[in-house]
Amino acid sequence: MSDRKGLMDDLTGLAGGAMSLVSGIRDEVESLVKSRIEDTLRRLDLARRDELDAVRELAANARIGQEDAETRLAVLESRLAALESRLGDGDANVRGS
Repeated sequence: MSDRKGLMDDLTGLAGGAMSLVSGIRDEVESLVKSRIEDTLRRLDLARRDELDAVRELAANARIGQEDAETRLAVLESRLAALESRLGDGDANVRGS
């Protein structure tokens, strides 16, 4: 019976060691795969998510600025047209006299 208990202890220890070995191998493989993927992505010169988000934010802010500038330009063009119209009427009055 004690031989059997010793054998079970040995098998349990062996199984525990095998599980540790498998876990270590898994961690090593994950690390290797992650490293290879990062190298591949770096060679492809792809943008990272945070970089892409920053560029999107810059583009959105630029678009808002452009829309504001277009609105201000339209207002200024309208005011210029009104001034030109008044000056044109004034010239007609001056010429008619």
